[in-house]
Amino acid sequence: MRTLIYNAIRTPDGTLLESHDCHDYRQHADANGKTYMVDGGRDYIRCSNNGDEVSLAVYLEDGHDKVREVMKWGNRGKDGKQPLKWVALKDMESSHIAACLCTQPNMKPAHRISMENEITYREALCKDEILP
Repeated sequence: MRTLIYNAIRTPDGTLLESHDCHDYRQHADANGKTYMVDGGRDYIRCSNNGDEVSLAVYLEDGHDKVREVMKWGNRGKDGKQPLKWVALKDMESSHIAACLCTQPNMKPAHRISMENEITYREALCKDEILP
């Protein structure tokens, strides 16, 4: 069974609907008059079936290059009092990834694997830049 990392659709008018968490229902009335929806976050995919929307779902098994582009982590700032902001794994600071790995023991296994893979990915990039 594949492990869902990113749950989103694109509607015909170009609107991106993303569902980040379980029961994170998103809906959009498209320019064509149809209603589109997505739900389930990274737990399950539930979406409209008008036939003209595009699924943008990404799975852990799709490879890290794809996962790092779309996997997002919710962040409320260092003090935890800021509005929720979703940050793509590729845009997170390495120190933030390390802090998440150390302080979030109940993190979903797929998130942990993705963050560990990102650390390895960045280490390999640094090594390649240093060595000829």
